[in-house]
Amino acid sequence: EVRLVESGGGSVQAGGSLRLACTGSGFTFDDPHMGWYRQSHGTECDLVSSIRSDGTTEYADSVKGRFTISRDNAKNTVYLEMNNLKPEDTAQYYCAADRLIGVVALASCGPPFISYWGKGILVTVSS
Repeated sequence: EVRLVESGGGSVQAGGSLRLACTGSGFTFDDPHMGWYRQSHGTECDLVSSIRSDGTTEYADSVKGRFTISRDNAKNTVYLEMNNLKPEDTAQYYCAADRLIGVVALASCGPPFISYWGKGILVTVSS
Protein backbone atom coordinates (compact mmCIF):
# COMPACT_ATOMS: atom_id res chain seq x y z
CA GLU A 1 0.00 0.00 0.00
CA VAL A 2 1.36 3.39 -1.00
CA ARG A 3 1.43 5.98 1.74
CA LEU A 4 2.27 9.68 1.53
CA VAL A 5 2.86 11.34 4.89
CA GLU A 6 3.03 15.12 5.03
CA SER A 7 4.59 17.30 7.71
CA GLY A 8 5.23 20.96 8.27
CA GLY A 9 2.66 23.63 7.60
CA GLY A 10 0.89 25.76 10.18
CA SER A 11 0.19 29.46 10.58
CA VAL A 12 2.44 32.36 9.64
CA GLN A 13 2.17 36.06 8.96
CA ALA A 14 2.47 37.46 5.48
CA GLY A 15 6.08 37.59 4.39
CA GLY A 16 7.00 34.60 6.50
CA SER A 17 8.25 31.17 5.50
CA LEU A 18 7.22 27.56 5.96
CA ARG A 19 8.59 24.22 4.85
CA LEU A 20 6.50 21.22 3.91
CA ALA A 21 7.80 17.67 3.64
CA CYS A 22 6.23 14.53 2.25
CA THR A 23 7.62 11.01 2.53
CA GLY A 24 6.32 8.26 0.31
CA SER A 25 6.46 4.53 0.88
CA GLY A 26 5.12 1.34 -0.65
CA PHE A 27 5.60 2.36 -4.28
CA THR A 28 5.47 -0.52 -6.73
CA PHE A 29 7.41 1.43 -9.33
CA ASP A 30 10.67 3.33 -9.32
CA ASP A 31 11.22 7.08 -9.50
CA PRO A 32 7.75 8.45 -8.77
CA HIS A 33 6.93 11.90 -10.02
CA MET A 34 6.01 13.84 -6.86
CA GLY A 35 4.44 17.19 -6.22
CA TRP A 36 2.21 19.49 -4.20
CA TYR A 37 -1.32 20.65 -4.92
CA ARG A 38 -3.45 23.03 -2.91
CA GLN A 39 -7.12 23.70 -2.48
CA SER A 40 -9.08 26.25 -0.50
CA HIS A 41 -12.83 26.55 -0.01
CA GLY A 42 -14.71 26.93 -3.26
CA THR A 43 -11.68 26.62 -5.50
CA GLU A 44 -10.13 23.96 -7.69
CA CYS A 45 -7.30 21.74 -6.62
CA ASP A 46 -4.33 23.42 -8.29
CA LEU A 47 -0.82 22.19 -8.93
CA VAL A 48 1.67 24.23 -6.92
CA SER A 49 4.86 22.47 -7.94
CA SER A 50 6.17 19.08 -9.02
CA ILE A 51 9.54 17.41 -9.37
CA ARG A 52 10.73 14.35 -11.26
CA SER A 53 13.43 12.01 -10.05
CA ASP A 54 15.91 13.67 -12.44
CA GLY A 55 15.27 17.02 -10.75
CA THR A 56 13.07 18.54 -13.44
CA THR A 57 10.69 20.96 -11.75
CA GLU A 58 7.47 22.74 -12.57
CA TYR A 59 5.89 25.67 -10.73
CA ALA A 60 2.60 27.49 -10.87
CA ASP A 61 3.10 31.09 -12.01
CA SER A 62 1.70 32.35 -8.71
CA VAL A 63 4.54 30.80 -6.69
CA LYS A 64 7.52 31.20 -9.02
CA GLY A 65 10.39 32.96 -7.29
CA ARG A 66 8.88 32.31 -3.84
CA PHE A 67 8.57 28.52 -3.55
CA THR A 68 11.27 25.92 -4.11
CA ILE A 69 10.67 22.22 -4.48
CA SER A 70 13.36 19.61 -3.89
CA ARG A 71 13.57 15.90 -3.23
CA ASP A 72 15.70 13.20 -1.67
CA ASN A 73 15.34 10.20 -3.96
CA ALA A 74 16.90 7.79 -1.47
CA LYS A 75 14.16 8.66 1.03
CA ASN A 76 11.32 9.21 -1.49
CA THR A 77 10.83 12.53 0.22
CA VAL A 78 9.82 15.80 -1.41
CA TYR A 79 10.15 19.22 0.21
CA LEU A 80 8.44 22.51 -0.51
CA GLU A 81 10.19 25.60 0.82
CA MET A 82 7.72 28.49 0.85
CA ASN A 83 9.04 32.02 1.27
CA ASN A 84 7.41 35.45 1.18
CA LEU A 85 4.07 33.85 1.89
CA LYS A 86 0.92 35.77 1.03
CA PRO A 87 -2.63 35.47 2.40
CA GLU A 88 -3.71 34.01 -0.93
CA ASP A 89 -1.37 31.07 -0.29
CA THR A 90 -3.71 29.97 2.49
CA ALA A 91 -5.00 26.51 1.59
CA GLN A 92 -4.93 22.83 2.32
CA TYR A 93 -1.75 21.49 0.72
CA TYR A 94 -1.66 17.92 -0.59
CA CYS A 95 1.29 15.78 -1.54
CA ALA A 96 0.71 13.73 -4.69
CA ALA A 97 2.64 11.06 -6.54
CA ASP A 98 2.33 8.87 -9.61
CA ARG A 99 4.42 7.69 -12.56
CA LEU A 100 3.64 11.04 -14.14
CA ILE A 101 1.89 14.12 -12.76
CA GLY A 102 0.52 15.93 -15.76
CA VAL A 103 -2.58 17.64 -14.42
CA VAL A 104 -2.49 21.30 -13.37
CA ALA A 105 -6.03 21.53 -12.02
CA LEU A 106 -8.61 19.13 -10.65
CA ALA A 107 -12.07 19.54 -9.23
CA SER A 108 -10.82 18.08 -5.95
CA CYS A 109 -7.53 16.76 -4.60
CA GLY A 110 -7.67 13.00 -4.90
CA PRO A 111 -7.75 10.08 -7.35
CA PRO A 112 -8.24 8.97 -10.06
CA PHE A 113 -6.20 11.20 -12.40
CA ILE A 114 -3.30 11.07 -9.95
CA SER A 115 -3.13 7.80 -8.07
CA TYR A 116 -1.59 8.63 -4.70
CA TRP A 117 -2.35 11.45 -2.28
CA GLY A 118 -1.50 12.49 1.24
CA LYS A 119 -4.20 13.52 3.71
CA GLY A 120 -3.39 17.19 3.34
CA ILE A 121 -1.89 19.79 5.62
CA LEU A 122 -3.16 23.26 6.37
CA VAL A 123 -1.17 26.40 5.64
CA THR A 124 -2.63 29.66 6.94
CA VAL A 125 -1.11 33.04 6.10
CA SER A 126 -2.46 36.07 7.93
CA SER A 127 -2.15 39.65 6.73
